[in-house]
Amino acid sequence: MNRTQEVARLRVDYQRELARGTDRFHEPKRTECPWCGSSRLRTRLRTVDLLQHKPGTFVIDQCRDCSHSFQNPRLTPEGLDFYYRDFYDGLGADLTEWVFNGRGNRKRYRASARALLPFGTPRRWLDVGTGHGHFPQTARTVHPATVFDGLDVGEGVEEGKRQGRIAEAHRGLLTELAPKLEGQYDTVSMFHYLEHTTDPRAELTAARTVLAPGGHLIIEVPDPECLSSGLLGRWWMPYFQPQHLHLIPLANLRRELESLGCTVVAVERHEPHIPFDLTGAVLLALVHALPPADDPWRAEPPSGLQRNAREALFWSSVPVLAGVYGVEQLLAPLIRRTRLSNAYRVVARV
Repeated sequence: MNRTQEVARLRVDYQRELARGTDRFHEPKRTECPWCGSSRLRTRLRTVDLLQHKPGTFVIDQCRDCSHSFQNPRLTPEGLDFYYRDFYDGLGADLTEWVFNGRGNRKRYRASARALLPFGTPRRWLDVGTGHGHFPQTARTVHPATVFDGLDVGEGVEEGKRQGRIAEAHRGLLTELAPKLEGQYDTVSMFHYLEHTTDPRAELTAARTVLAPGGHLIIEVPDPECLSSGLLGRWWMPYFQPQHLHLIPLANLRRELESLGCTVVAVERHEPHIPFDLTGAVLLALVHALPPADDPWRAEPPSGLQRNAREALFWSSVPVLAGVYGVEQLLAPLIRRTRLSNAYRVVARV
């Protein structure tokens, strides 16, 4: 079955769901910060789905007291299922595989794996939010004696095991599986995972549960204090709506880890930068402006004229995108040293 046929098949189910509206995909709007409980909130961002262009509007509020940013109103489990569908799996599987297994990401995975070298050789490592297991596959070149397992809610984690990228696949939520995995790992990684979760604090508690005494937790997340977030606004890729539910300032994450009895042994705000802010902004704006794609969440397929115009406009913009990407890669070493760096890393010992 080709993509056009698959889209036509899926359109029936998507349109049936959308006929009931998208308001039901949101919880009631919060009046207090989920991190510190303050009622002093401000709207930081209002946007639409710039990733898949599914219907809906999304708001990120920010606490004026602790600076925590969060999706408000937050998506319900049903809403999360709807907006994640066909992104990492299904229709989006091939694109996701190409992105996560790309040269740039492999370089980033190696840098993340090397961050654990000063703390000894991990014996057994659990990668939480592993997807298809691309990080463990690359990290094994840095830690060849380490056994890597993966955990995720999607079917990709099982595919990762079939491909030999991970030794064991744990499919489900960390918060639910943690009691069965208590004390089994000396390293747990959460790379761009916490921002996707409904309760980051519960995830950190669960991670501490599966770690053996003396083990290490390594976390990388987008930096909401990055200057690019203000300069680029809704086009700043790490906002990643509607998937990113929480954007956690470094100070908040550090205090939470310490409250759990962890010792923060390393903090890095420069190296974890992903040099894609400007390219991502141009790409998001371009795709948003193009004629519609043939997606099953659109009521009608595009006309032949729309298809041809979309394809012609996109491919004619590729040289511009390539130029922006090239410049961004050249400037990356400099940008990493500034407040434009868009991610940070924390290593904590339990």
